[in-house]
Amino acid sequence: MGRRVVTVVLLDTHAWVWSLMAAHRLTEAAKTAISTAQAVHVSPISLFEVAQKVRAGKWPEMQPHLSALAADEQALYAPFSRSVALLAGSMDWTHRDPFDRIIAATAVELDCPVISKDEEFDGLEGLNGWRGRIWSNPLEARSR
Repeated sequence: MGRRVVTVVLLDTHAWVWSLMAAHRLTEAAKTAISTAQAVHVSPISLFEVAQKVRAGKWPEMQPHLSALAADEQALYAPFSRSVALLAGSMDWTHRDPFDRIIAATAVELDCPVISKDEEFDGLEGLNGWRGRIWSNPLEARSR
């Protein structure tokens, strides 16, 4: 079975931050998807998530990088639309994290996969418009 060509991707918050500051933490599959995509999107909720975690003391090492994240010119900021808000709040998914729900709904709106290490996204399989999650290489997944 041939590989699916992915031309648009949406980065989960950690994948976005790592792509800018710690690329060694990304899998080869994630790096390849990012480097070969024609468009790499980030949800504006990711900026809110990082800032909130800094404020709450959960990600203090990001404090000096907040301005750099806001100024990232490589990422395309996905729209946070009414349809994204409605889908995020109404989709039948047990995961309650509001950031992940908005990121998932944004991916559906953009008709693209999410790059994320978070296996919670796999619970969306079967959701109309869900294009999946990119993270593990097939060999990495088997070797665990």
